[in-house]
Amino acid sequence: MSIITLTTDYGLKDHFVGALKGKILSEYPEATIVDISHDIDPFNTAEASYMISASYKSFPKGTIHLIGVDAELNKENQHLAIEWNEHFFICADNGILSMLIQNIVPKKMVAINIHDRLPVDATDLDVFVTVATHIARGGLLNVIGKEISSIKQATELQALVSDDRNSIKGYVIYIDHFGNVVTNISKKLFLEIAKGRPYEIPMIQRRNQKVSSPIKNIWAKYSDIANARNYEVKNYEGDKLAIFNEAGFLEIAIFRSNPLSVGSASSLLGLGYRDTIIINFL
Repeated sequence: MSIITLTTDYGLKDHFVGALKGKILSEYPEATIVDISHDIDPFNTAEASYMISASYKSFPKGTIHLIGVDAELNKENQHLAIEWNEHFFICADNGILSMLIQNIVPKKMVAINIHDRLPVDATDLDVFVTVATHIARGGLLNVIGKEISSIKQATELQALVSDDRNSIKGYVIYIDHFGNVVTNISKKLFLEIAKGRPYEIPMIQRRNQKVSSPIKNIWAKYSDIANARNYEVKNYEGDKLAIFNEAGFLEIAIFRSNPLSVGSASSLLGLGYRDTIIINFL
């Protein structure tokens, strides 16, 4: 049994996701197919990168991750298959995997070159399906591609440290179902730069430039904000907070918020995709 995960920007209204699964099962009936998400914003490689980074390690070693976001083969983006941290990833060379390989060097990377072996009407996802099922059968990457030593890096996925090492500047890369705002500032980078120093995260609402009080603590989990002092939990509802989420990235949230009623970190703090978040060390 081989697990093949799917991450796309196809949505669920159209037939594309079902057809993709049908193609995989036609090629390899023994496959176990798992949906990670089909609601990635169209062509949003940063969001896809975060989704894969946050989810891949929940799967067994040897899992194959097929990523259908901005997947079209063109003169700038070749198709890739990568063996990394005992998982396999198939996608276009558009920066999606640059968040993953910042810390661990891939075991093998190939530029897929089987396009001329497929029918002339084969789509980009047909190529990915062929590669995924080849790997699922135990096939080698060298059979379906030419080995390469580097892939495209996406600068928007990398947080920046100031020259004096007194601040980290990151960007919003994802807003989840609860309206929580996920940045590209990793816990690893924060600890490396902080070295025990106090810090604060200024809160400036980007859309109207209103200044809010800074966040001065990054909690281990949401409810820790209510454990800090001897008040009832309900007294903290609506307070802004920061945590390092389970994927290891800085997240700005509103305690017990509801995006459909009282609002969320995104709506109440005016934070959107690609907005800047800064941590200042004091």
